[in-house]
Amino acid sequence: MFINCHSFHSLRYGTISVKELVQQCVELGIGVAALTDINCISGIYDFHRLCEKNNIRPVVGVDIRTDNKQHYICLAKNQSGIGEINRLLTQHHCEGNDLPLHHPNLPNVFVVYPLNNYPEKLHRNEYIGIRPEEINLLINPILKKYIPRMVILQPVTFTTKREYKLHKILRAIDRNTLITKLEENDICGQNEKLISIDELLKNYQHYPQIIENTQQLLEQCHFHFDYKTPKNKKNFTESKDSDIKLLKELAYKGFTKRYPDDDEKAKARMDKELGVINQLNFCAYFLITWDIIQYSNRMGFMHVGRGSGANSIVAYCLGITDICPLELDLYFERFLNLNRKTPPDFDIDWSWQNRDTILQYIFDKYGKDHVAFCGTNVEFKYKSIFREVGKAFGLPKEELDELATKSIEQHDINSVSAMVHKYGKLLEKFPNQRSMHSCGILISEEPITNYSALEMPPKGFPIAQFDMHVAEEIGLEKFDILSQRGLGTINDTVKLIEEKRGIKVNIRDVSLSKDEERCNEFLSRGKTIGCFYIESPAMRGLLRRLKCNNYKVLVAASSIIRPGVAQSGMMKEYIFRHNNPDQFEYFHPVFEKELGETYGIMVYQEDVIKIALHFGGLSPADGDVLRRAMSGKGRSLSALQKVKDHFFESCKSLGHPEQLSKEVYRQIESFAGYSFCKAHSASYAVESYQSLYLKVYYPIEFMVSAINNGGGFYRTEVYVHEARMSGATILNPCVNLSEYQTTVYGEDVYLGLMHIEKLESKIAVLIPEERKNNGDYTSLENFVKRIPIGIETLQTLIFIGAFRFTGKQKHELLIEARFLLAGNRPTFKHLTLLEEPQKEYTLPKVLRHPLEDAFDEIEILGFPVSVSPFDLLQTKYRGSVMAKDLTKYHKKQVKMLAYLISRKHVPTKRGTMFFGTWIDAEGEYFDTAHFPDNLSQYPFQGGGCYLLLGTVEVDFHFPTITILKMAKMPFIPDPRYTLDKDKAYEAYNNIREDVSMTFRKPYPQEHEIGLPRRKMS
Repeated sequence: MFINCHSFHSLRYGTISVKELVQQCVELGIGVAALTDINCISGIYDFHRLCEKNNIRPVVGVDIRTDNKQHYICLAKNQSGIGEINRLLTQHHCEGNDLPLHHPNLPNVFVVYPLNNYPEKLHRNEYIGIRPEEINLLINPILKKYIPRMVILQPVTFTTKREYKLHKILRAIDRNTLITKLEENDICGQNEKLISIDELLKNYQHYPQIIENTQQLLEQCHFHFDYKTPKNKKNFTESKDSDIKLLKELAYKGFTKRYPDDDEKAKARMDKELGVINQLNFCAYFLITWDIIQYSNRMGFMHVGRGSGANSIVAYCLGITDICPLELDLYFERFLNLNRKTPPDFDIDWSWQNRDTILQYIFDKYGKDHVAFCGTNVEFKYKSIFREVGKAFGLPKEELDELATKSIEQHDINSVSAMVHKYGKLLEKFPNQRSMHSCGILISEEPITNYSALEMPPKGFPIAQFDMHVAEEIGLEKFDILSQRGLGTINDTVKLIEEKRGIKVNIRDVSLSKDEERCNEFLSRGKTIGCFYIESPAMRGLLRRLKCNNYKVLVAASSIIRPGVAQSGMMKEYIFRHNNPDQFEYFHPVFEKELGETYGIMVYQEDVIKIALHFGGLSPADGDVLRRAMSGKGRSLSALQKVKDHFFESCKSLGHPEQLSKEVYRQIESFAGYSFCKAHSASYAVESYQSLYLKVYYPIEFMVSAINNGGGFYRTEVYVHEARMSGATILNPCVNLSEYQTTVYGEDVYLGLMHIEKLESKIAVLIPEERKNNGDYTSLENFVKRIPIGIETLQTLIFIGAFRFTGKQKHELLIEARFLLAGNRPTFKHLTLLEEPQKEYTLPKVLRHPLEDAFDEIEILGFPVSVSPFDLLQTKYRGSVMAKDLTKYHKKQVKMLAYLISRKHVPTKRGTMFFGTWIDAEGEYFDTAHFPDNLSQYPFQGGGCYLLLGTVEVDFHFPTITILKMAKMPFIPDPRYTLDKDKAYEAYNNIREDVSMTFRKPYPQEHEIGLPRRKMS
């Protein structure tokens, strides 16, 4: 009898989760109910599954509204009806079509109009809904004649009085107004909740025909959905047979290139994989991915195929990945096995600059009716909850800022803020808006609107109204089309080397960089700033601790640096065993044979499968069930228990002592959830090597490209410093030599106009464009006549030295600018043959402090360019020890002067600590540790230079200074403001630092890991 139930997927309207709605139906004994969220189908599949589980007959549909004005309720008679509703909504969301007020063309849908919007003539599938409070109106003769076409309308939006208030708050948030200013048509009726069937029917006891109409309508709605059949595009060619034929041809064509020696082991692996792929009907999935890669190659784009897809030799031979699974002993079952009924994920990265081109190709090739992004629900977050709820209650901005920025404990509790807390808590986990999944693309066999309505976000690619979990449940597997800046840096470096030096670097030839001696030497010393995935302080420290000088150790490092692996204690144990191979024993021969590369430690997810297979005697497929279940990806506890029982039975039959089997399973259980996919690490390692090779042999071009791609872990200043350390001369932006991005001429690096924060991007683009079209700027006057610029922006360019080619001092140029613009912003002027020259004035020479330019640079760019930060200090002291010598001072105190680069917040059992990264006066990097008790006395005080006193601890070749005392050192007063004491230190107080916050659990101590270092019998 309930044909109009709303869940919280009716965004900023409904207050009940789908699970709660079904539970309420169970409690009230309601046997049939309809979920009809407003213009949205997000919840229908969860609703359908939960209803069937609880013996409730689910009916699904949509409440069609425009600006909260209800047009009608649509109830799908069958699955085709949902497709019709989806297409109606898609045309509205994506093409801007108005939702029809009456008579939508939906033959497989029942349409129920509210009493305030029914047409004079009803079609066969159309009804009028009568609310309990409207029954008295049926005395009206005009309405009486419609009784044969009327049904019960008891909308459901909330459960309790508190939820009704929450509904009002949601409506105020949606309307961007105060609760007190909501109008009657903004909110739902006060009785829109589930009640018992008896109570509901009592209202209609004098109108049995309305009751009967409602029952008949609901009985005609049958939403059956086949969750088991894959919904992805079935065939790449015209049939399954031609798909497997093409896949084999392409795979063996690639095989001859990847394995020119006709490797028998590789061939056997290839045949085995092709058999499984064909048996599971995944040929189309591989071919579609191959097709996307072919397009990428034709366009000259770089890609990285990573994730478990790199476990496949077929993927390797198709060129989807660049990882040989035989070289790293990667199990195909980790990617695909006969127990897996859903397609695997290929994670493929492109440069952030090229990704949209790839996406456009996919949409064009496979058709907009069959392609969409996965949606995702953006929930109300801590800060937004308090800000939004507080705004609805009418709190002023100052109080809203306080609620949003301070922790709950610090809130000033009064009657209003107590209400904000009360209702804010109810909003936790509520969806606030739908958004686009960052990378998941769906390609369907049938039109995608058979399953979901589509929406068009600002990005320009349509999104489904459900998320990746629902997509997977209904049989739609996503293709992950990702982007990253690391590939952009590599791509741009290769182009820059060819443009500036005329050298072509085939960076796709991974053997070029992977086994390169100088690259490995840089790697072992942690000289990897700017290189993808291996540039963070933690990673550079790990590389030094391991003296990492080869591909396989880098693959391991890429995995053990992950928070989960480090959290399990495996990072510490790996470092110990790597450096002390004679100080531990493999506690069982299987661990030595199968995990010898990682010293008997399960570092990778594949290792779990290996141990389950070779120690426990399980099949590779069961090993993967074990891994998936323990990593939280397997949803069946019964499946896990079954595999666990099989593991112990098998161990017993193999003759393993029970105690030993228990220890092995304990390790699997402890580390399976934390471990990282080896193929993923290997893909990262290859890209790391590619970027490192370019850094080693073409350092200036590489750092310029890193700057232009937005860097990575650090701010721009650090990459500029690294370019300088690589031999570049760093020069401020110049209107005649700079481009929008940073560029290089020989060893001269000109910072791009994009780095001038107060310069509008359109002007920053126009300056080099105009210069390219009409020649260099000959003077300030010539520049002003060609570029439409205001006086403030022009002054910024003067202060940064962008007109130094004129040979005039800054004060001369500033006065000239005033004369030229006289406070006006001119429109663009085309050059004419006869230009009346500006009058020349002779101005007196002004003595400038030699460091004034540096303070201009800090103000405009955020960091000094013409000098080092150390040159701006009041003290001439530079420390007693330099970073390059720290390993000689183990357990000794040192005093150092250093410039802060970054610091990382790390939780410990004793409280918050920080790890700092610094450069010394010679430009070399070093690291510090700051413990909680020390930080209370000697806290960080923002960016800048500090005097440090601490004790050096050398941990496996890597020195860290444990800080005892530190003090921020003052710059000289800003010479531009000699008469203004407040301004004299403003620039220094604005010096930046990089701060990264982590809120994980503290890493375990050695004794907490419990990994045996001695053989067990």
